[in-house]
Amino acid sequence: MSHGHGPAGRWRQLLRRFPARPFWWESRRSMLFDVLVALGYTTAVVLLTVATDHPFGVPEPVFYAVTVLMGMALIGRRRWPASLCAAAVLATPVLLQVSPLPLFLYAVAAYGRRRHLVMLTGAAVLVLATIIFVPDRTVVLPSYALVFFLAGPVLLGLYAGARRTVVENLRERAERLEREQSLLRRQTRMEERTRIAREMHDVVAHRVSLMVIHSGALEVGAADGERAAEAGRLIGGIGRQALEELREVLGVLRLDENEEAAPRAPQPTVDDLATLVEQSRSTGMRIELICCGPRRPLAQATGHTVFRLVQEALTNVHKHAGNAATRIELRYGPDALHVAVDNEMPAGPVAVGLPSGGNGLVGLRERIALQGGVFEAGPRPEGGFRVAAELPMKEEAP
Repeated sequence: MSHGHGPAGRWRQLLRRFPARPFWWESRRSMLFDVLVALGYTTAVVLLTVATDHPFGVPEPVFYAVTVLMGMALIGRRRWPASLCAAAVLATPVLLQVSPLPLFLYAVAAYGRRRHLVMLTGAAVLVLATIIFVPDRTVVLPSYALVFFLAGPVLLGLYAGARRTVVENLRERAERLEREQSLLRRQTRMEERTRIAREMHDVVAHRVSLMVIHSGALEVGAADGERAAEAGRLIGGIGRQALEELREVLGVLRLDENEEAAPRAPQPTVDDLATLVEQSRSTGMRIELICCGPRRPLAQATGHTVFRLVQEALTNVHKHAGNAATRIELRYGPDALHVAVDNEMPAGPVAVGLPSGGNGLVGLRERIALQGGVFEAGPRPEGGFRVAAELPMKEEAP
């Protein structure tokens, strides 16, 4: 037999159609509890007072009418605690020994405002004290009824209200932390995408520029077998380097959640500038590399940023200035490293036209800003172009 059939299955389907937060209740369970409390109170009063004389000479129809009204009022005690509690105080002389006043005082303390609680508790004390000291009363009401009717429900309600407030604050804090973590994860993903985009641009732009230049030289010197073979070897070596660096950058994207990261190859730093310069010199470019000041070890991120700056500057020279003379200067100061790449005006039109996306200098500015440095790029007054940066000296931690 399927679980979806039968009375239990029909009740489940009916419950699913009911809203999770009906009317003013926090949940369906809270609504069901209040309805059962109201029905239980009304039924108990009717059964206990069937053959009982009612105090103060209240007619039986009035007694049962007030009982039913108070029972119905218990359903809305969470929504209107103060108003219904005031009605319960007024109905106390009628429903003296079966008054729902403790339930309403609990609701005011747990769900209402504190100023209402003070006023309504005072009114209840006044009403009960008047009943206790009424001469020739027909109902014996001991003095400790004040404690039973007032102090107990109020204290329990205050405890429940404080506990609910703490739980709501903790839930709100957990939701806020979850939202903040989601924003941090999104920001981290965006930063990682930006970093990968910069790395791919630096790798592809420079290596492919060198390959295009060497391929042009290969076409020009096709008749010279030795020169063509040398150009072919250079193109092959540059292509392999580009593939290795791309494989390293893209390897991060291929990792599964439970897969351990493969050991990453060392990122190029200042020590690799000589190799970078030699690769550009092999295309016929005149490059001068100068280091000034006492050289000190740099943090890996700083050294990598310097390498990428020089690489991007040389790529732009290949694209826009051909084989124009270029000067690379690294000046070590007491607190900062100054890097400058200056190229002269091209002697003639650039033979090889290379596409330019316009994102290289933007990526450099972002990369250097992350290192806390200052970046500048623009044409020189005497002609040519200058790319420079000032990076704070951060020694690698042991």
